[in-house]
Amino acid sequence: MDTPRLDYSELVFALQENKEGRAAELLEELLPRLKDYLKVTMNATDRDAEECIHQTFFKVYEQIMQDNIRKEKYIFSYLVRTCKHEYIRYMRRQHRFSAPIEDASDYLVEPADQVSSLLDEERQQILEECLAELDKKSRAFIEYFFSNPDATTKAASKHLKLSGANVRTRKSRIIDRLHYCFKRKWEK
Repeated sequence: MDTPRLDYSELVFALQENKEGRAAELLEELLPRLKDYLKVTMNATDRDAEECIHQTFFKVYEQIMQDNIRKEKYIFSYLVRTCKHEYIRYMRRQHRFSAPIEDASDYLVEPADQVSSLLDEERQQILEECLAELDKKSRAFIEYFFSNPDATTKAASKHLKLSGANVRTRKSRIIDRLHYCFKRKWEK
């Protein structure tokens, strides 16, 4: 497993020297890490995290171009810190007409919840992979139940034009296949 890099000093030099290709490669690696940071530690939504990351990058880019970054090897830490503060400012602007936000710690997620969130994301990704492995007919069948979790066998059989026994059997078999697939991928 590759260890993620922490030294992005090369990004500072690539931007200053107008090496767009190399800067784009580094940003492609860096920006998802910043997004994950906001989602995990600050409980940001995808949309909010992306907005804050772009604002952060514009601010940091200006600092880089004005040669205000003194220690390039700490650029990642600077980006993370700036990203966090940008998210807090963003949320304050979003909630300026509702209840005031007193403390930035309102946005911090407890470490146990961070791990739980990461596990939920990983489980969701594995489930999506397992669904993709199903044939089209089985996937459509089980997606009906995902979309209608409270559907009774009677309602499902009417919608799917199958007998109640056939609906129960197919549902059970598909869930067994998904369970087996999930277990196989989770234990990798």
